[in-house]
Amino acid sequence: MPSKTVTVGSSVGLHARPAATIAAAAADQSSPVTLAVAGGEPVDAGSALLIMTLGAAQGTEIVVESDDQAAVDAVAALVEADLDA
Repeated sequence: MPSKTVTVGSSVGLHARPAATIAAAAADQSSPVTLAVAGGEPVDAGSALLIMTLGAAQGTEIVVESDDQAAVDAVAALVEADLDA
């Protein structure tokens, strides 16, 4: 299964606004996408609430995983971006 490890770029971490943006993009993908912190359980990237439960601050490494490499790349790019800028 394709995956990519990226660093959270948003200055406030994966809180409400960044989580909602990522969830919307993940929901638009053709395959389910999950996010996980190192050693943690993966959560559905299509749910802003579940993304926020990761407690990921700026600089936290997140593993993005899906059956579709394009979905991984699209969601990973958003996790890396400063969505609060």
